[in-house]
Amino acid sequence: MTDYKVIVCGIITNEQGKILLCRRSPQKKLGGCWEFPGGKLEHGEELIPALKRELQEELGIETNNEQLLLAKPHVYPHGAVLILFYLCRHASGDIKLVDHDACKWVTKNELTQESGLLPANAEINSLLKDLPSLAA
Repeated sequence: MTDYKVIVCGIITNEQGKILLCRRSPQKKLGGCWEFPGGKLEHGEELIPALKRELQEELGIETNNEQLLLAKPHVYPHGAVLILFYLCRHASGDIKLVDHDACKWVTKNELTQESGLLPANAEINSLLKDLPSLAA
């Protein structure tokens, strides 16, 4: 039996309907890969408060309109994760890079062309391409 770590991550959109991608710092596991930001659920923590905490800690931003889009298990060589992808809107705060070395806002077309996404994050592209609220 595999023990899964629960990860909450935000597919954060801005007013133009673009999506925020962050690049993992080189010293982290899977460093250099692009991802939707987020992190591990702590014991006893509720899902959306955990997402908000992670985004505040990692990027210094607040979000709103969080909606669960997909729950996806994924097994990496270093362990198994259950990732809960939340579609949300950037509400406030200027991005400050703490756990990442770069970030960028992309359209859904640019996202599908991004070859450096974490494998578990890349699997959500098919869902995002059908969302009309996202910039093409």
